[in-house]
Amino acid sequence: MIRSRRFKNTDADEVASLVATTMLTTNIKDYSRTYLENDLKSLTADDFIEKARFFHCYVFIDEKANRIVAVGSIGPYWGRKDESSLFNIFVLPNYQGRGIGRKLIEVLEQDVYFKRARRIEIPASITGLKFYQKMGYVFKNNVRRVDSEGLYHLEKLNSETA
Repeated sequence: MIRSRRFKNTDADEVASLVATTMLTTNIKDYSRTYLENDLKSLTADDFIEKARFFHCYVFIDEKANRIVAVGSIGPYWGRKDESSLFNIFVLPNYQGRGIGRKLIEVLEQDVYFKRARRIEIPASITGLKFYQKMGYVFKNNVRRVDSEGLYHLEKLNSETA
């Protein structure tokens, strides 16, 4: 059984490992190893503990295997109260394609940061683009190219605040 809960600081090492494994297994198809290793320098256990002070971070746990299999966060977009952003959404490669990513987005979209926002943005990897589009996110300002960091900027307008 897979269940979700809020991130605890004691999850940080396992979350950092999950992110590294996912990036170096799944995202390697779209990005160079150098790019990913550079990105991972800001995705350490300490970084996740620090981010959890400002964002609401959720983990998904496979209770049978007793391991964290997915992680994702939501927080204010540059400190704004009427806009939010999704961050660091990853599902372990062996668990991809089982609906866990969809459930993770659903959990994030029930969070107070989502509910209060009129607009939610996500800096999406090339790897995650199609998934986020399936979840209803569209190109921000109709810009369909990656930025200087190799990310697309997608957004969703929150119908509950409209």
